[in-house]
Amino acid sequence: MPSPPPLLRKQLKIALIQLASGADKSHNLAHARSKILEASKAGAKLIVLPECFNSPYGTQYFPKYAEILSTDTPAQSSVASAIRSGGPPSEDQSPSYHMLSKVAAETESYLLGGSIPEYVPKTRKYHNTALFFSPDGELLATHRKVHLFDIDIPGKISFHESEVLSPGNKVTLVDLPEYGKVGVAICYDIRFPELATIAARHGAFLLLYPGAFNLTTGPLHWELQARARAVDNQVYVGLCSPARDMEASYHAWGHSMLVDPYAEVVAQADEKEQIVYAELNNEKMEEVRKSIPLLGQRRFDVYPDVSKGEIKWEDD
Repeated sequence: MPSPPPLLRKQLKIALIQLASGADKSHNLAHARSKILEASKAGAKLIVLPECFNSPYGTQYFPKYAEILSTDTPAQSSVASAIRSGGPPSEDQSPSYHMLSKVAAETESYLLGGSIPEYVPKTRKYHNTALFFSPDGELLATHRKVHLFDIDIPGKISFHESEVLSPGNKVTLVDLPEYGKVGVAICYDIRFPELATIAARHGAFLLLYPGAFNLTTGPLHWELQARARAVDNQVYVGLCSPARDMEASYHAWGHSMLVDPYAEVVAQADEKEQIVYAELNNEKMEEVRKSIPLLGQRRFDVYPDVSKGEIKWEDD
């Protein structure tokens, strides 16, 4: 029997850009662009920005910084499909979209533009939305944050994204023709392993999470969640955080990291602005899957396979 094709078709250099974003959106976009150029010059072919990279993070900021990606996008459809069918937003509607598209083409890199606050005029709803661009500047996919960050930890933190945001309802899997498939989700989505499992069992070699854990949840679970998703699925996992700004209203944990299929942290930032680089290769994935052959040992006669049945994909 011939060997299955590799999940990761060739070696890939990834860059996770840990940014600090302030009140000036124009500055945030220019700063992000300069760091994308820096990462590209260092040889990165897949570049990732943090959650809400174009604005401060906080429910009070989402309406002010939100951008319109499509005037015809109902809350329950794919943003990427609507944009492809109806055309991209204007620069006034979404300066972030245009900056990301242009710099992806300029650097000839795959670019996951973290996430931005999105406003949908038709539904009057806000979403936390990631944009994934190809090396020619075309929009490949979008991901609206599926699980909203609503928590109460007594004496520590109380935060409720649902006060402003509405959730997405799609699993996002992006096919990069030269490399393979990448699963995309946002921050709090990482706590729900079903999204990761579905993406991995449909061929993802890498799971990416732009995220903004804080000084309570970060020390507890940031690295733990990354390593858990990696060891569960024997894939690479990348987490990209904003840099920490103690003068901001929300204090991000930082520590952007890349975890390998053995669940080992192979590259990690501290809390300050930094670009994390890592090389991904299929040999590491094949090694761990031969050593610990989970794929052929699952007992779907005992429990159901969550990757089967009806799944709402981003491009449906």
